[in-house]
Amino acid sequence: MSERSILRRIRGTDTSDGAGVRLKRIIGQPGLDMLDPFLLLDEFRSDSADDYLAGFPEHPHRGFETVTYMLAGHMRHGDNHGNQGDLGPGSVQWMTAGRGILHSEMPQQENGLMWGFQLWVNLPAKDKLTEPRYQDIDPARIPTVHPQEGVEVKIIAGELFGAAGPVAGITTEPVYLDIALQPGAQLEVPLPEGHSAFAYVFDGADAQVAGDVLHRSELAVLSKGGSVRIGGREAPARVLLVAGKPLGESVARYGPFVMNTPEEIHQAIADFRAGKF
Repeated sequence: MSERSILRRIRGTDTSDGAGVRLKRIIGQPGLDMLDPFLLLDEFRSDSADDYLAGFPEHPHRGFETVTYMLAGHMRHGDNHGNQGDLGPGSVQWMTAGRGILHSEMPQQENGLMWGFQLWVNLPAKDKLTEPRYQDIDPARIPTVHPQEGVEVKIIAGELFGAAGPVAGITTEPVYLDIALQPGAQLEVPLPEGHSAFAYVFDGADAQVAGDVLHRSELAVLSKGGSVRIGGREAPARVLLVAGKPLGESVARYGPFVMNTPEEIHQAIADFRAGKF
């Protein structure tokens, strides 16, 4: 089984989205436009209410999936079909936008730390116009395993180390792991050979990834292979490790619409304006 290596390193760029929420964009920026099937990765982290309080008022989506992983704070979501929920610390929402919804995500706090990630995952052409659906996952449903001494892994999606994540029925067969490492701890993580994969160090100190040092707030695009080695160095660290089956299809993007052709984008805009979402 071949081991993965680091192909590229990317640091996020500071930007804002929604009604002015400040965030770090890691995938979906000039340095890394996409990593099939992943279209975007944002990290939002601030204890200043001015950076997040305006939230993400109602906006449309079509043709892809959004994955929100909350580490701290509370975010309430709702849509034009009457779905509502509150995402608290440790919770996950995997939303399949499909043919189209109008969605909002608004902070439920006026102070304190708001911290989490949003990942966009593309849908294949055959599923672009599927019915929207949600998988709202409480932290109690996310298994935590300790495959090696000094290693703790939260399995959000995928099946490994004798446990299965709660996310199910996703075409791209994702693996989504939150890995906490103590100094010197080592772990070999099996991954589907052909999946696209990345590792992102989001907390603590630097980590060892694929035989090299990956710095805090740095993303590594990994080569293909059946496993990747991850380890702690001089201080504790946390790493997101995410993988998904590439679709290999053409991508046409316009803001919150992701389709396969420009013509489909024009149709999405027309449907949105006609109130068909």
